[in-house]
Amino acid sequence: MGSNDAAKLEPIIEAWNADHPDEEVTLVELPQEANGQRDTLVQSLQAQSGDYDVMALDVTWTAEFAAQGWLQPLDGELQLDTSNLLPATVDSATYMDTLYAAPQNTNAQLMFYRTDIVDEAPTTWDELLSYRDAADAEDLDLLIMQLKNYEGLTVQTTQAINSWGGSVVDADGKTPTVDSDEAKAGIQALADAYANGDIPKGANGYTEEQTNLEFLEGNAVFAYNWPYMYDTATSEDSSQVKDKFDVAAIVGPDGPGASTLGGYNNGINVYSENKATAFDFVQFILSEENQRGFAEQSFPPVLASIYEDESLIEQFPYLPALKDALDNAQPRPVTPFYAAVSKAIADNAYAAIVEGQDLDQAVSDMASAITSSTSG
Repeated sequence: MGSNDAAKLEPIIEAWNADHPDEEVTLVELPQEANGQRDTLVQSLQAQSGDYDVMALDVTWTAEFAAQGWLQPLDGELQLDTSNLLPATVDSATYMDTLYAAPQNTNAQLMFYRTDIVDEAPTTWDELLSYRDAADAEDLDLLIMQLKNYEGLTVQTTQAINSWGGSVVDADGKTPTVDSDEAKAGIQALADAYANGDIPKGANGYTEEQTNLEFLEGNAVFAYNWPYMYDTATSEDSSQVKDKFDVAAIVGPDGPGASTLGGYNNGINVYSENKATAFDFVQFILSEENQRGFAEQSFPPVLASIYEDESLIEQFPYLPALKDALDNAQPRPVTPFYAAVSKAIADNAYAAIVEGQDLDQAVSDMASAITSSTSG
């Protein structure tokens, strides 16, 4: 697991080892950056090593690792009960109709809004845009999000595509579907908002952290970002919006939008000599006690019942909105070629949204790049 999130798992491992002294689990911290984590695991698996019995996989890697034959399918004696888990998280761990990993924690972007300007959270994209005059009156940006050309732009683009009813690839994980009318309408909505100034020009350099800083400084009416911004906006001394913001699900053309799913899935190494213990351990992570512990660390759990815990909702008021977002969330494209597909999305979305390229041409180029990247 990446060193940045390792501390969240340490209490669970300590509890497991206390109860299972003959099946001790050791946490191996991988590099903080996602690419470094993936490279370390790939090198080990290509050598058919069983060094890592359970691997915390970014949700975008699950299909790739499954297609490579590196993950133990969770069926037969290792069949996992997923009935109590959020459905979208199970989808993110499924490839070609087979469950290859156990969802561990999840995430979904939320719409943050200023309660001193917005009486009630908008429920559609047009309602959100209707606050243009209110934003201008306060000399604020209307909506900020991540439009820098990186993974964050892939998240924004897939959210728009899914929210407008489209998709990126077909169920085979290879055939591009970004040229549908629905997918193009989602990208066009972002392009129009950027061209009109509803999304500020500076957003072409925004990451999640830049979005966080801008919203905390009180510079925008709305922001799309991950739930961690709720904690920073309420707790950091520099926050100018501590008592004047709330959150809701992101919006689409006719109602709630489809946030893009984040989080980790726990895959069992196909080369592991300890598969039975590994399976028991990933089930242990899914216990109510441990999933509640994740929630208390602002590490969104995958166990659905946690989001109905009144004591947790009092402590973390954003949980109901996050549950709404997760109910409508979609995994990023489930494909063994995710890295190349993501680059195809971000490069061509940047051309259409930020650089003003003709939408039909940008979508055609996106589809061609996806086809090239998934052709092996």
